Amino acid sequence: MTTSISTNRRNVNEVTCFHAPASLFENLQKVLVDLIELHLQGKQAHWNVIGTNFRDLHLQLDSLVDTAREASDTVAERMRALNAVPDGRSDTVVAGTTVPAVPSGLFSVTETVDMITLRIYAVVDTLRMVHDDVDDVDPTTADVLHAIIDALEKQAWLLRAETETT
Repeated sequence: MTTSISTNRRNVNEVTCFHAPASLFENLQKVLVDLIELHLQGKQAHWNVIGTNFRDLHLQLDSLVDTAREASDTVAERMRALNAVPDGRSDTVVAGTTVPAVPSGLFSVTETVDMITLRIYAVVDTLRMVHDDVDDVDPTTADVLHAIIDALEKQAWLLRAETETT
């Protein structure tokens, strides 16, 4: 006796790929350059922070750098998954970032906390600015942005707590 099993499989010719609009890639590129810049500025601050509680902040900045670097990789890989070409070249980052430049020199713990927290929120502002447009065309990618916002806002809170008083 032969039993046939019915499946819900579609023919390969019936499968359609998601075609994202150019605006999605433009928005993700904005996020990407800001995340790369945050990663670089976090490392610059990490090398040049001085003063009381230096070591704690030095190590905490490494955590921020890791968060920004991982987030930039996630965004770039999401772009590739959607058939876009991410551009993380230094000249592209400099030309496109909304993150204020870090001055040269050494910075106290308090100056560093204020400076880097401001830069984290600049990146979060970019994420929030593009979020609704991204969500309109690709809710899956918007979920990626949600996770990055959450991680960066946590980093900002941890930094602020270094110098806040009651």
